[in-house]
Amino acid sequence: MAFTLVLSALLIAGAVTAVVARRRSRRPRPPSGLDAEAEANHWLVRLGGGLVPPDARTWVGAGEEAGRALTRAAECHREARARLAAARTAADYAEVTRVAREGLAHLRTARTALGLDPAPAPAAVCVPQ
Repeated sequence: MAFTLVLSALLIAGAVTAVVARRRSRRPRPPSGLDAEAEANHWLVRLGGGLVPPDARTWVGAGEEAGRALTRAAECHREARARLAAARTAADYAEVTRVAREGLAHLRTARTALGLDPAPAPAAVCVPQ
C-alpha cells in the first residue's frame, strides 16, 4: 500500500512539473542582449543608408526646413553610433534603437520637404518569441 501511495505522489508531482514547464515555455521571452544589439545595429544601418542621397544635387538645393531635418538626422546618427560603441546591456541597445528611429523620423521629414518619396515609416520593434 505504501508503494502505491509513493508512486502516485511521484506521478502527480511529475505531471505538475510538466504542466508548469510547458506554460513557462509559452511565455514570450524578453530579447537577449544579442537580439537587442542586432536590432540596434539594424536601425543604425538603416539611418546611415538613408543619409546617403541618391542624387546629391537634390540635397544641395535643400530648403531651410529640409536642411534642419537633415542636420538633426545626422546628429542622431552620430549620437546613436557613439552610444552603440558604449552599449553593454539590452537597455543601452534599446536607447540606441530609439535614437536611430528618431533620426529616421527627421530623415522622413527632410525627404518630404524635398519632395522625395518619404520612405516607409519605421516599423515597431519586433520581439522574437
